[in-house]
Amino acid sequence: MLRLTLRSLRAEALRMLLSALAVVLGVAFVAGTLIFIDGMRAGAYERAGTFDRHTDVGVYAERDPIPPSLVERVRAVDGVRAAEGELTGTAGVVGADGRPVLGFGFLAAIPTDPALQSYDVVAGRLPTRPGEVVLDAGTVADEGFTLGTPVRVGGDSGAARPYTLVGTVDVADTTRDVGGPFIGLVGADALAVTGGDGYGRIMVAAGPGVADTVLAERIAEVAGAGTTVRHRQAILDAAVADAVRDLRQFNLVLLTFAGVAVVVAAFVIANTFTIVLAQRTRRTALLRLVGATRGQVFRATLLESAVVGLVASALGVLVGAGLAAGLTALLGALATPLAGTLTVTPATVAGCLAAGTVLTLGAACVPAWQGTRVAPVAALTDAAVQVTRPAGRVRLVVGALVLAAGVAALAGAAPAGQVLLVALGGVLGFLGVVLFGPVLVPALVRVLGAPARWLVGATAGLAVANAVRNPRRVAATATALVIGIGLVSSFVIGAQSTKVGIERSVDAQVGADFLVTGVGGDLPAGLVDDLAARPEVGVAHEQRGTVVDGVEYRAAHPALVGRTLAGVDSGTVQRLGPGRVLVHRELARARGWSTGDRVTLHGRSFEVAAVVTVAPSAFGGSAPAGYRVELAAADFDRLFPGQRGYLAEVDPAEGVSAASARTAVEEVLAGYPTVNLMDQAAYKRMLTGTVDMLLAFVVALLGLAVVIALVGVANTLSLSVLERTRENAVLRAVGLTRGRMRAMLAVEAVLTALVGAVLGVALGVGVGAGTMALLAELGGDFGLVLPWGQLAGILAVAVLAALVASVLPARRALSRPVVQALGAE
Repeated sequence: MLRLTLRSLRAEALRMLLSALAVVLGVAFVAGTLIFIDGMRAGAYERAGTFDRHTDVGVYAERDPIPPSLVERVRAVDGVRAAEGELTGTAGVVGADGRPVLGFGFLAAIPTDPALQSYDVVAGRLPTRPGEVVLDAGTVADEGFTLGTPVRVGGDSGAARPYTLVGTVDVADTTRDVGGPFIGLVGADALAVTGGDGYGRIMVAAGPGVADTVLAERIAEVAGAGTTVRHRQAILDAAVADAVRDLRQFNLVLLTFAGVAVVVAAFVIANTFTIVLAQRTRRTALLRLVGATRGQVFRATLLESAVVGLVASALGVLVGAGLAAGLTALLGALATPLAGTLTVTPATVAGCLAAGTVLTLGAACVPAWQGTRVAPVAALTDAAVQVTRPAGRVRLVVGALVLAAGVAALAGAAPAGQVLLVALGGVLGFLGVVLFGPVLVPALVRVLGAPARWLVGATAGLAVANAVRNPRRVAATATALVIGIGLVSSFVIGAQSTKVGIERSVDAQVGADFLVTGVGGDLPAGLVDDLAARPEVGVAHEQRGTVVDGVEYRAAHPALVGRTLAGVDSGTVQRLGPGRVLVHRELARARGWSTGDRVTLHGRSFEVAAVVTVAPSAFGGSAPAGYRVELAAADFDRLFPGQRGYLAEVDPAEGVSAASARTAVEEVLAGYPTVNLMDQAAYKRMLTGTVDMLLAFVVALLGLAVVIALVGVANTLSLSVLERTRENAVLRAVGLTRGRMRAMLAVEAVLTALVGAVLGVALGVGVGAGTMALLAELGGDFGLVLPWGQLAGILAVAVLAALVASVLPARRALSRPVVQALGAE
């Protein structure tokens, strides 16, 4: 049996080619992900501690910043050679042309004591006194800065101020290379630029002969509560943990999509073995007739699947290594801080080989078991060669119940407020389609085949008959597409619905022509006052808000607030001003307030100027929907001094054109390098750009699962062509042309793929509808938006791919002469 199995595998290698390709693609996805992540992790370990090469002990703030006075106390501890405070934050640089340097600026306080300095200086020196700055070499080269000249640097504390450029450093491929300029200042200047009142940590160098663990214990006695003291090894361990934490999450995301591809590959493999074993019915019966036991036949099939799985997995590991190498080279060329080295570990190789082999074995188990049920008497008849056994009643009933449960879970997700019900509904919906597929898929093939009969004629009728002759087979082939296209459709629908919800929220909450946003943080102090001082600007309002005791307080401007409200229940919005507030309907009802009442808010008395209706927001909040109070900016300052916002609304003055106002605003912003200016349309594009980028990433990852499923369509069609060799020869003998033979197989492939795509889109619509209903129930301005163009594109891609998948089977069907094909067994 062993020799016979291996001989059969060699003789029928072409039959397993496409199923092996499915395993190769699935394993390549997993292997490429693991190898790439291993390389990123190795790079993260290399970069960890780059700026702590001379730090023996670190004192870290747990909540509040570390005051400068603690730095002095630590410096006085016995055994401390040097101690300095360090903080990191956001800042910006004004370029040589007077405009802010693009990119996210990374600010760090650089130690002045050489015992703690761990930067690689390219030119000049590190700053040693206030008023000096060091930049990364790339920024200096791009902007044409020269050493000894002033460079304007600004942050949260206010407008940019000049600092003398004393040196350049190399921070490429480190955690401080984030795509923008790197700015290094001494500690006092770093505090002044960021507006902070303390450091994030204290860096300590030990004196000669002092162990870092001993010194850490001494410093811990001085540091007191609210701080964490770490010795050198603990510092490195923490740096590594921080570096690989995001990598683990990224790894989990990639492996999730890889898991989808593997599941689809399992469907393809199982269907392939079902077809191949059905075509071997007479051979299996002959083996049983000459004495082979059911166990021998079962083990022979499993051996065959194991060999196919092992070989395909080995190829998949090689392909995955190539993908990881390409991606690693791409990140290296882009000089991103995530770049790593190609790292192939024995554990990854062994795990991928085992996973691919076990996957193939598991997928072949059920077909192998079914193949052992062939009776020896089947060798005497042709009846058993074409197995068209319908699905059992139990399977169909369970499938219908599971499908109904999935629909109920999706419908009940919003009222229950449970996101897990959406996921459960999607999984149950897919399982229901799989179980109920032998009835559902052939019915849809007949429905979708009706227009094809009208367009193509009798050839399409033959294609429909061929597609539905084995309900289990066509259902397994079509449902392999459902999971991939279902996930793609749900993400497309969710992305479009989210984008529309964001745009609605911007329309509801932003009422000005221009918007000034902070880059990576709040707006700098003094910016709004400088804007309001320009005569070309009529309104300059900083959006600020905070939540206290379940109530959201927002600073509002009388000229803008009316544009962003859904309605006014009572009172007059124009009466908003010092000492008077607008209260939203839900809060007024809960507290029993009405227009004209005196109410106490955060310890101060105010008059209710109007009761208004809240506009739904796609951005959410930590307060119950509608529990909001709008205050004048001066009152907000008194209640919450120091509270900043990340967005300012700007309107031109009366009679000033938008172009003139924009020019005036740009002149002011030239001194604030950490802000951006945009109109409402640009602001919407900025907010929705992340959604588009995420959607492109997800679709690219899920695309492999769809490709594997389409490989399954081609595989099923190719094996069916072998099964119908004599039948196709008869059709050709009675006049079916080569063109119509190709058309028949193309229609069969298209109908199979189109049914899977339609079911996938339907599943995606259900998941998207459940998700949007849940978000709307939680208080967001979300609704289901169907991107008909994109959904039609998904169906069109499935149809075109199916047409391509039919080319090889058609060529195989026409490759044998009619006379020879008529004699085929």
